[in-house]
Amino acid sequence: MNKEQKAEIVASLSQKLNEYKFIYVTDVSTLNAQKTNDLRRAFFKDGIEMLVAKNTLIEKAIEGITEKNFGNLVDTLKGNTALLFSTDGKTPAKIIKEFRKDGKKPSLKGAYIDNDIFIGDDQLEALVKLKTKNELIGEVIGLLQSPAQSVVSALQSSGGKLAGIVKTLSEKPE
Repeated sequence: MNKEQKAEIVASLSQKLNEYKFIYVTDVSTLNAQKTNDLRRAFFKDGIEMLVAKNTLIEKAIEGITEKNFGNLVDTLKGNTALLFSTDGKTPAKIIKEFRKDGKKPSLKGAYIDNDIFIGDDQLEALVKLKTKNELIGEVIGLLQSPAQSVVSALQSSGGKLAGIVKTLSEKPE
């Protein structure tokens, strides 16, 4: 690989690293070709892009980015590395967890989740439990609707009681 090709790869990686808010760094080293293809298909099906590149090129791409702070994520670039680019922070973790039922790979080296850094395979469970933006919005809407529904329900039931009391009082002989 000549310098022009390396520079092209670094530029492409830099663009992807700038573009996505959710980036996973994984190790797929012991997966055979069939398993790797199955993993790629699983990611592709959910709109996640998987790229395998040399660690030095990934490191240069990260160093060239000033808008984001990748922290200790550079320290995870050892051995075989695959980058996952996603539009949400939870889906890649779910796919990795599901795929690992057969073994220990792919393993999570680290993740950049909307300005937060997660380092180590032990963080996978925390990433699986992350709530997506739509889930959080749904919860907030549910919480906001709850008090209003209680008030409307109370008024409806009280209205019936009040009408009954008024009717009883109006029919009562004096």
